[in-house]
Amino acid sequence: MHVPDGFIDAPISAATGVVAATAVAVSLRGARRELDERTAPLAGLVAAFIFAVQMLNFPVAAGTSGHLLGGALAAILVGPYTGVLCVSVVLLMQGILFADGGLTALGVNITDMAVVTTVVAYAVFRALVKVLPRRRGSITAAAFVAAVLSVPAAAVAFTLIYAVGGTTDVSIGKVATAMIGVHVLIGIGEAAITALTVGAVVAVRPDLVYGARGLRQKLKLRVDGELVDVPDTAPVAARSHRKVWITGLVTSLVLAGFVSFYASASPDGLEKVAADKGIDAKTEKHATSDSPLADYGVRDVGNARLSGGLAGVIGVGVTVVAGSTVFWAVRRRRTADTTPVSTGV
Repeated sequence: MHVPDGFIDAPISAATGVVAATAVAVSLRGARRELDERTAPLAGLVAAFIFAVQMLNFPVAAGTSGHLLGGALAAILVGPYTGVLCVSVVLLMQGILFADGGLTALGVNITDMAVVTTVVAYAVFRALVKVLPRRRGSITAAAFVAAVLSVPAAAVAFTLIYAVGGTTDVSIGKVATAMIGVHVLIGIGEAAITALTVGAVVAVRPDLVYGARGLRQKLKLRVDGELVDVPDTAPVAARSHRKVWITGLVTSLVLAGFVSFYASASPDGLEKVAADKGIDAKTEKHATSDSPLADYGVRDVGNARLSGGLAGVIGVGVTVVAGSTVFWAVRRRRTADTTPVSTGV
């Protein structure tokens, strides 16, 4: 789903750039309300995990593969606004360092992969959570359905963008049929990864999952004829998230540094459709194609396994640092905004 340079013309690329910039600006503001002492340290990790899992292309049809988009996963774990930022950080790192996704198409990719997937997934997730029983299994089930629908939604969004700004003369009906068809299959893989990840975190630390907040109802006691909340004996804010953070980081490093070597080498859904339908006729050379990490390998390292593994580890490291820096800055801004100002009276 990473759109390269040349698929979409300059005016529409610029327009989606404005849409993406606006969405990021709104998300930076909205993330102040989502990020707290529990989620702020984990948001950067979520971005790094998405980066790692996106390296694991899985086969979905003959000669076609797919990979996680991550919007649903990020929105459910850390909130929809923070989720948009997580995926945007990943796309920025991939475009600049690994020549994956065009730089002039960055607005297209953020709009499609970060904004559309996150908005659709979280809307579906919240709707389902409201009607399902209040238990952990409902969170996992809702995450699965939300993730399934988010991927073909992104395929529809790309088709619409291509319809108004495509650089080749290809039947939109054929593009839509091919894109939606293959991305429904990819959505199943996305849903499995999302549900397994959300379910694993909910099982051990539901307090760290944004979408599971309010899952447990507070115990109440009747005092003087009124119901009052029973204070927690171990406030969740005081519980350490260090083990979860370390486990997530190690998992990301193993996935990107080792497991990625065994990922499918087949073209992903967009690449396959583009090649079959001729969408890629005017693809342009990536601006950072000479990057030492281009195509997820380290230049001058001859061993393919070692080259790809090092690139994956570097990518996870850079993404977790960049993401954590952004989210801590947003968190500090929230703290500053909520700090009482002395009036001098």
